[in-house]
Amino acid sequence: MQHQTNYEIAEQQADPVAIDAALEGARRTPFWEDDQPRGAHFSALSGNETADLVVVGGGFAGLWTALLAKERDPGRDVVLLEAERIGWAASGRNGGFCEPSLTHGRANAKVHLPGEIETLERLGEENLEALLATLTRYGIDADVVDQGVVKIATERYQEAYLEEMAAAEPTMRLLRGEELRQEINTPAAQLGNWATADGVVLNPIKLVYGLREVCERLGVRICEDTRVTGLRRDGDGMRVSAQGGAISARRVALATNGFKALLARDRWMTVPVYDYAIVTEPLTPAQRESLGWKKRQGLTDLNNRFHYLRLITDAAGQERLLIGGYDALYHFGRKVRPEQDYSEPTFRRLVVHLGVIFPQLNGIKISHAWGGMIDTCTRFFSFFTTAHGGRVAAAAGFTGLGVAATRFAGEVMLDLLDGKDTERTRTQLVKKRPFPFPPEPIAWPAIRFTAAQMARADRSEGKRGVWLRTLDAFKLGFDS
Repeated sequence: MQHQTNYEIAEQQADPVAIDAALEGARRTPFWEDDQPRGAHFSALSGNETADLVVVGGGFAGLWTALLAKERDPGRDVVLLEAERIGWAASGRNGGFCEPSLTHGRANAKVHLPGEIETLERLGEENLEALLATLTRYGIDADVVDQGVVKIATERYQEAYLEEMAAAEPTMRLLRGEELRQEINTPAAQLGNWATADGVVLNPIKLVYGLREVCERLGVRICEDTRVTGLRRDGDGMRVSAQGGAISARRVALATNGFKALLARDRWMTVPVYDYAIVTEPLTPAQRESLGWKKRQGLTDLNNRFHYLRLITDAAGQERLLIGGYDALYHFGRKVRPEQDYSEPTFRRLVVHLGVIFPQLNGIKISHAWGGMIDTCTRFFSFFTTAHGGRVAAAAGFTGLGVAATRFAGEVMLDLLDGKDTERTRTQLVKKRPFPFPPEPIAWPAIRFTAAQMARADRSEGKRGVWLRTLDAFKLGFDS
């Protein structure tokens, strides 16, 4: 039997005038970008150049690849090409959850790579440790909060799952009733699970700008406003064609997220799915005190359409609250358009859902509301491609969990381009590719129907219907 979720009940009871008031004046731009100005603009590529390595894409994956390439070989001539501005897309739009998992969670790894769970968990933990060590080594201040994530049961049936998780994992701590409220004061749940080893939260744009500065310091040549238009073999190397010029390079690393792949074999492997977030105006001292939340952990719920929440400190030192998630929207034809960065119905839902989790913030105003594209693949974690006799390597498919996993991807792409046999490259995560998505007009109705069935499962106490079980059987399902 289906029942409305607590969020859906709240939506029905919400006052539209109050929602309008909360969103009045909210800027439709990523909070991070307003809070931390971009700084200097790098010149576009002009004319013909040569390089040892060209990195295409100026988000986390591209920045990490360029930085690691210079660390491995300071004499390597590295050029990074970005179609817009460094970090303007997913890397500058996400919520800043930086988790060790390379597989979107242990349960997902059990479905897709059951023989490598322990290895991949260790590699993920080592990768996050190396990421944080890099920040320390170069003095990158990304506002890191190392307190893990609290997962809450906003529906009673979810409590059994939290108890099972805690019993299986010693780093998880159950928070029941008053103990939960002492950590995070939400009446939306009676049980929480504090996953102390589930990574950190950070300021994503400060991480972007820190990596950008280090890349420049190490000698990476960065070109913005340089859209790559083609790749072809050029003697023993590759020729990268772009607006304004071309580069002849020995090797090429592709880190283009969910944008149209430069390798034809990857063009059916991802779809762009849009995620949205809102940020409150600065909390008053009374509002901040009412939340508890002194350790400032990340916070998520357990629905298929899940939320992520966190406290953030703005450039003026004031605290705000971010909530994102729930809707994940796919648009027909794999289209990536600027207008899809905004979904007014989603922004309104997030206002209501924030009130469910923290009713003590009733009446708070929203300062920013925005969205961004996630490069989703059918196994929900990254895959890798090599082409042109090992001269080109690509990584994509991070599915919203790329803040840390992109660093691992940079290591893998460099291993592949350097011809190195490493523990990373021997994993099935690297060797095995996911199923491609179908072409249109099949993809759009299939994805929309799947989203509807996941919502139905939330209303059915997590019970997955025939469609979702069929996808599970073909290893195409995902239980968030």
